[in-house]
Amino acid sequence: MIRALTGYSTRRPWKVIALWAMLGVALSALTPTLFDRVTQNRAGDFLPRSYDSAAALHIAKERFGVNPDATTVTVLVARSDGKALSAADQKRVEAEAAKLGKRRVIMPREDDGPQQFLIPDRSQTPRIAPAMTAPDRSFELLSFELIGNRADKGVQGVYRTFREAARTRFSEAGMRTGFTGALADTVDTVDSRKTATTVGSGLIMGLIILLNVLVFRSVLAALLPLLAVAVIGFVAAGAVAGAAMLTGLKLDASTPGLINVVLFGIGIDYLLFLLFRFREQLRARPEQSAREVAAQVSGRVGTAITSAALTIVAAFATLGVATFGQFRSMGPAIAVAVLVMLLGSLTLLPALLAAAGRKMFWPSRAALRGEPRGGRAARLGALVTRRPLMMLTASVALLAALAAGLIGISMDYGQGGSGARTPAAATAAEISRTLPAGVSDPTSVFVTATDGGTLTADRLDGLSRSLTQVKGVGQVARTVLNKDHRAARIDLYPTADPQSQQARDLASGPIRAAVAQHTPAGTTAHVGGTPAIIADMSAAVDRDLTIVFPVAATLIALILLLLLRSLLAPVILMLSVGLAFAATLGAATLLFQHVLGKPGVSFALPLVLFLFVVALGTDYNILITDRIREEMRRPGTARAAVARAVQHTTPAIATAGVVLAASFASLITSPGNEQMAFAMTLGIMLSALVVSLVLVPALAAIFGRAMWWPIRPRPTAGGHRQDRVTEPAPEPDRVTAY
Repeated sequence: MIRALTGYSTRRPWKVIALWAMLGVALSALTPTLFDRVTQNRAGDFLPRSYDSAAALHIAKERFGVNPDATTVTVLVARSDGKALSAADQKRVEAEAAKLGKRRVIMPREDDGPQQFLIPDRSQTPRIAPAMTAPDRSFELLSFELIGNRADKGVQGVYRTFREAARTRFSEAGMRTGFTGALADTVDTVDSRKTATTVGSGLIMGLIILLNVLVFRSVLAALLPLLAVAVIGFVAAGAVAGAAMLTGLKLDASTPGLINVVLFGIGIDYLLFLLFRFREQLRARPEQSAREVAAQVSGRVGTAITSAALTIVAAFATLGVATFGQFRSMGPAIAVAVLVMLLGSLTLLPALLAAAGRKMFWPSRAALRGEPRGGRAARLGALVTRRPLMMLTASVALLAALAAGLIGISMDYGQGGSGARTPAAATAAEISRTLPAGVSDPTSVFVTATDGGTLTADRLDGLSRSLTQVKGVGQVARTVLNKDHRAARIDLYPTADPQSQQARDLASGPIRAAVAQHTPAGTTAHVGGTPAIIADMSAAVDRDLTIVFPVAATLIALILLLLLRSLLAPVILMLSVGLAFAATLGAATLLFQHVLGKPGVSFALPLVLFLFVVALGTDYNILITDRIREEMRRPGTARAAVARAVQHTTPAIATAGVVLAASFASLITSPGNEQMAFAMTLGIMLSALVVSLVLVPALAAIFGRAMWWPIRPRPTAGGHRQDRVTEPAPEPDRVTAY
């Protein structure tokens, strides 16, 4: 199957290239609209109904008409001269708010090209209402709702437009304004990092291009990978959005961005694997046609690429058994995207090699001139095979030292704040000096009648009084009944920041205990709001970690077992990437929790990091072990085979690792992704440069051909020698000599 795809693609390269180009152009235009239909806003929507906060969210939608896609911003309005608001001032504030609530806010367009009509229009009329007045009348709070995810650029543009209009109107009335909430904080952070994001993305892209130019000494080989991966990425994104629409799967707004980074990284990885082997074969067989070489290389490397891609697919497909819906939707989405990238790697990339031929390495003539000198890669291979025990000990010691950072690890479930000193954070701090911190994001208790009767405020008075006595609840709002009086909402304003651990402990502990004890007979009650949702997310994620980790590890081990046809080699590879995962998570914990004083590492980091480091790290291990086994089928000692394998694969693995790490490093410019960017970058570098190029070859040198027990690769009688490598002085293998 693999050779059939690569063979057809190298025989009919221009047809394959044209087909992918047409698909890429069409789906690049449609994908934004498709993703708009399959993304959702609130984290609580990803929890099963069995969780208390999810049940509360369902009641809010069904009984109170709360739009789950709405995001709320709190507006602080105060006199510019600092005096207390008079009755006339309050009337003026409410009048200006009413005018703003009748005005449709038009989403700004960043360009006037034809694609602007394909971008979802977020223009809308915000819902505005007075919320609360400070006890000392120093300010009044308004709340307004915008429909859409706060990560959506269109929604952010609508917010900026509304913010400027509100500032202008209230300024003309002698008032100053402040804005806070998750959307306000996100936009402030994005705006403050706009220059850094642009410069950082440009530098990372420039680094990748420069690295390819230095490695291949070719402009075409440097730019073509980016173009090819971009085309496949457009098709993959369209396939993910289309599959989500067909299956009814809802994606988190961050999933498309993560998919882009993943596809960019692994796509260039796979193309680099092909390019390095293509150049190696062209050097070894200058008399053979480039199209024949492309077919042979694509078929041979395609097997390793397929195994590597299926490892990632299997790892992320296991997220389908997760409880937390954000994981459950992200896993299959990435799996579908990687399958499309695999298809592109077996068709479009071989077609490009066949179409370009030796011109792929233009304008360099030296790139294809004979065998290169041994260089650093040959010296590394010689060192690893001459001193395998020393290199093994050094690499394990490094990884173990980083893994020690796991001691005392804590999870951070914060969702809204970026931690930066934004204007939104300053407004929140001003509010909390006078009112409870939870006033802009209350914890809500939803009560429904189950006895066929109706609810009244008097019937719920006992529950309301008990909630006022809970330590940490600063204020309890009056009871609000829905239209048929079959449901009620009681808003609580905790004194703690809604994003803090204190607020989560309060919602999941004392508040839920008081509700369970004082809920009237014939009714049921559920606690909702951000702190309650995050507390339930914590329980869901903890449960998922105990299920996904072993399932993913088992599937990856089975794939390695089928690929390597060995019992020992898969165990060695799984232990090595497991150690890399522990080292990476330990380093992230050490930096962010112990050094920078964060509450902990992001709740999603261990699971996502495990899947990426184990799956992508296994990619590099598959490449090196596949080449080691191939070399061991040639005449010579096992250690000489390992040395040759390290020499030939080091440039490909090192370059691919740096490129993939750089693509993940680009996440650092996105608000809230600093931990993910650091951990993914470090994890890929450790997996590529330490595990795949040192630890695994050292073990292969120690075990020799016994590493593939029970089916050991034997030198073939017709084995030919293409690779002129200076073999290291032979030493007897520790396990067995060949």
